[in-house]
Amino acid sequence: MATNCSTTSQMQVIAPQPSKTTPLHQFFAWREFLWGSIAGAFGEGMMHPVDTVKTRVQSQAIISGSQSQKSIRQMVHAVWKADGLRGFYRGITPGVTGSLATGATYFGFIESTKGWIEESHPSLGGHWAHFIAGAVGDTLGSFVYVPCEVMKQRMQVQGTRTSWGSAMKNNLVVKPGLQMYGYYSGMYQAGCSIWKEQGLRGLYAGYWSTLARDVPFAGLMVTFYEALKDLAEFGKQRWFPTLHLNSSIEGLLLGGLAGGMYLFLLPCQRLCSFKL
Repeated sequence: MATNCSTTSQMQVIAPQPSKTTPLHQFFAWREFLWGSIAGAFGEGMMHPVDTVKTRVQSQAIISGSQSQKSIRQMVHAVWKADGLRGFYRGITPGVTGSLATGATYFGFIESTKGWIEESHPSLGGHWAHFIAGAVGDTLGSFVYVPCEVMKQRMQVQGTRTSWGSAMKNNLVVKPGLQMYGYYSGMYQAGCSIWKEQGLRGLYAGYWSTLARDVPFAGLMVTFYEALKDLAEFGKQRWFPTLHLNSSIEGLLLGGLAGGMYLFLLPCQRLCSFKL
């Protein structure tokens, strides 16, 4: 009997301890970085034509100061007539590059920061953790996506070489005090040209106004998204217990609604951070 007890005791000592969960948590964070970057690049590729039209519409007032500006419909027609399909995708390379960095840092640091805050600072848990996580993720991504946004917007305004050359020679009236730049053949040439002519200030033009727009947006969008998720879950359990909605579709709908809620609150910030 004593031998059995001794053997049991040895087995208990030799038995391996449960593995720690830290490596799994680190893998999960890196997974968010990877899928976040892919999601950001995919979203930019899908929405770039819309962003091009928006940039062209905004640039009318900044470049020429003209009071008679084209509507969205007129601008779509003008881009198509002058540049064709290529005009809508002008500047997509720096746009996708910036979105890769933004998506990776945004989604990656959201998960990492939320977990760290909720564990080390329980008093900041809940919506405060969501807001801080979104703001931190977007701030870190800004070091890459702001220069990419500068290059992207300038290339969007230019369109193709033919249309830009025609605008410079004929009907482009430059607003007083605005320094116009040459045609950019690609992302690398645009970056080198801006660095040579304006230095680091040129690449980070509008940086602080961009942070003033995007950091609250990132924090509030995560907060709204998490709150809407809780509200949707409560509603399903209370009123639609048999409803089974695909999680991806639900996330897409709630994410769009969360972003729209913030943009409705602050509609003028996009123009304030325009970078020419």
